[in-house]
Amino acid sequence: MDLDRLTSGLPLAWHHLIIDWDRSLRSSGRPETTRYNYLLAAVQLAKFLDDRGSDYGFAAASQDPVETRRAHIEEFQAWMIETRSASTALNKHKALQQFFKWLSEDEEELDSSPMQHIRQPTKPTKLIPLIDSQETKMVLETCNRKTFSGVRDEAIIRIYCGTGARLAEVANLATDDIDMTTDSVVLHGKGGKIRRVRFGPKTARAVSRYLRFRSKHRGADLPNLWLAERGGAPLLANGIKIMLRRRGKRAGIAGVHAHRWRHNYAHEWKRAGGDTGDLMLLLGWSSDAMARHYGASAAAERAQETQLRMGIGEDV
Repeated sequence: MDLDRLTSGLPLAWHHLIIDWDRSLRSSGRPETTRYNYLLAAVQLAKFLDDRGSDYGFAAASQDPVETRRAHIEEFQAWMIETRSASTALNKHKALQQFFKWLSEDEEELDSSPMQHIRQPTKPTKLIPLIDSQETKMVLETCNRKTFSGVRDEAIIRIYCGTGARLAEVANLATDDIDMTTDSVVLHGKGGKIRRVRFGPKTARAVSRYLRFRSKHRGADLPNLWLAERGGAPLLANGIKIMLRRRGKRAGIAGVHAHRWRHNYAHEWKRAGGDTGDLMLLLGWSSDAMARHYGASAAAERAQETQLRMGIGEDV
């Protein structure tokens, strides 16, 4: 993460405090993706305040985050909803809660956080479309096993499909995280939580095939499991995101992303009568609220299947 680039053009007080906040986040073990999202929210708030200027009474806050008031953040939040979405505004709200909590409790720059009493944006309920076995097969068929990228991409897709892991968990894998003796992978989840998940024989063959290709590829000495096709550099989360979208388009399937396989994993687990507690362990959840959230699309799908099977109204 290029922190200087991210904070470029910010007033000194904002710049220095965001740099210090990142240092605090790193010292507490927050992963880079979380840190980036947190810092980006603070940078966006600073730029928003600067754009509003003195006509809106935001001049002092645009120069120093200590001067930020509740009204400033509510304006920012409303702007995020209008220009992005309620979901994005909610993510920014949560990040700014952490920023101003750090300013008030750790740095003691504020008597209290301006985030107090600001309501979270209401996130609309949205069912994530499941990606079924046939669609997954179509995506896998775009992977040419005679090429490095084809072998690599098949292994990545099969791990998402077979473990329900998060985008970043797979993207951040190291070679040491793969155990081909037990056909398992160590996933480094949110909050520093680590879990080991088994994968099936087809995934094992795909990963083993990739490791053979990888051993002859430029950058094979890197600790990162996934390597870019050129340049001897690691393939990062954004690169995987782009790859999945591209593979989906080739297969004629819109909106292919890692979380669709995560939702599908939860669906198939519940469909097979699996225990919710075991599912929480496998997917790295600490609250059953996440199981309900990820199971929403699956529940709707299962309800429709039951409806068709029961044939209510068809006997008339």
